[in-house]
Amino acid sequence: MLHGMLRTAPRAAIISHAMSQLHPHTVPAVHFYATAPYPCSYLPHKQARSQVATPSHLVDARTYTVLVAAGFRRSGSFTYRPYCDSCNACVPVRIPVDRFTPSRTQRKTWRRHASLQAHEVDLVWSDEHYDLYRRYQSNRHPGGGMDDDNREQYEQFLLASCVDTRLVEFRDPAGVLRMVSIIDVLTDGLSSMYTFYDPDFRGSLGTWNILWQVARCQTLGLHWLYLGYWIAESRKMAYKASFRPLEILYDGQWRELTQTPLARAIPATAASC
Repeated sequence: MLHGMLRTAPRAAIISHAMSQLHPHTVPAVHFYATAPYPCSYLPHKQARSQVATPSHLVDARTYTVLVAAGFRRSGSFTYRPYCDSCNACVPVRIPVDRFTPSRTQRKTWRRHASLQAHEVDLVWSDEHYDLYRRYQSNRHPGGGMDDDNREQYEQFLLASCVDTRLVEFRDPAGVLRMVSIIDVLTDGLSSMYTFYDPDFRGSLGTWNILWQVARCQTLGLHWLYLGYWIAESRKMAYKASFRPLEILYDGQWRELTQTPLARAIPATAASC
């Protein structure tokens, strides 16, 4: 549940500066509220809070671009960012696609799934997509809460959007659905909102999907691929640090991860990929 508007929090200065980059006659009356504490989804025994931009219908594609650059992302129609009282483990990350260089392992993964075919489809309910989502959650994130999502929860999470959102499905040459991505289109980049895939299909589909989105950015002439948050303590997020260069939002500025104190937190497996 949301409560009082944030007025004096230090991180609000980042938003104020970002929003000032919009033309004064086009800045919507977006306000920012903090949620009550709730159990963290990523780190056990931690309490989390989020800062939410509201009202949702005023967060259009242009405003959303500014907010994403300030560390926000989207869950359904809600635009939020971590706003925890005693933790800053969630670090916004993005790939500068113009300077991205795939590693040897990533190039091998790219070639391995070269036969997958991408199709952009309408952002609507699909039994086939939902079945794949349930299989993915049950296999990759059992007990995480999302493995029990019903149709309404699925639709609110992935199909409700006030911005320019694309749903892309990936099929093998036989037409079998292997992966689905929800991607938000920004004025200067793409934001990878969520991807789920066939847990029985071997070969680093998650990594391949990010490479596909990098290539898509390059095709569209966009500069950034936003990957949400990286948590150094989370093994499930370690793969993000293997994309180089990777920029993080550190002290209010986007800087290369390897040029910040957080570089020492990069898992050895990611550093060697």
